[in-house]
Amino acid sequence: MTMETFPTLVTDRLYLRQLTLADAEDIFNYFSRDEVTKFYDLESFTKVEQAEKFIRSMLTRYEKQEGFRWGITLKEAPERVVGTIGFHNWQKEHSRIEIGYELAPEYWRQGLMTAAMKVVVDYGFQLPQVHRIEAFIDPDNEGSRRLLLKSGFTKEGHLRDYFYEKGQFVDAVVFGYLRKEFSAEQ
Repeated sequence: MTMETFPTLVTDRLYLRQLTLADAEDIFNYFSRDEVTKFYDLESFTKVEQAEKFIRSMLTRYEKQEGFRWGITLKEAPERVVGTIGFHNWQKEHSRIEIGYELAPEYWRQGLMTAAMKVVVDYGFQLPQVHRIEAFIDPDNEGSRRLLLKSGFTKEGHLRDYFYEKGQFVDAVVFGYLRKEFSAEQ
């Protein structure tokens, strides 16, 4: 499957669409908050230009057919991005892809990311070259742990000092979801 047209995904409450540079202010507004970047592999943003750079990198990843990053918007306000979700680190030779996501704190615990995760995972397993979707989270990120387990992922292990982030080594917990598990649940 080629990615000639960026897919728009829809849930009851959400539109997931391609990011544009016009979304930079929205992304800056939540990426500038420490509670959002606490478990993220980047420092809190201090300038809108950092959000623009983030968006450009997501668009480049898509152009190179290395992944997708959707802007999460509410149906009643499709112009305002409240978070992103997407695939990166696509290891095509191993048929696996990594999922990542974040959401503005005022939208936490409302089921929005659960809904976004469902349609994105569904889309991921429609790609013939994806056999496995994986996620790496901080062991203390309880919200992500709950989201992944609720979304069908299995905790596979705890990796010590796995990433070097913000000047220190940090552990990661790896979660995986296999196509055969997804198919069995459908």
